[in-house]
Amino acid sequence: MHKEQRIRKNPTLGSNIRKIRNDRDLTQEQLAARLQLYGSEISRSILSQIECGTYNVRAADLVLMSKILKVEIAAFFEGLGP
Repeated sequence: MHKEQRIRKNPTLGSNIRKIRNDRDLTQEQLAARLQLYGSEISRSILSQIECGTYNVRAADLVLMSKILKVEIAAFFEGLGP
């Protein structure tokens, strides 16, 4: 059985995603729509929760976000402490 890997809720991770998204001049709706084109189930509402740090993001969705936003995955984790 395949178990999805999720990254634990984290407000810093979410704010990093929001900052990068805003730097790319994308709305939550636009990013969610692009994610869905690649097969993600993330809606605008779920993306909002991820950015607020109240929703566990799937590792696969972070990979898609990095491709869409054209950043290394490490950029999402900047400033996260141990």
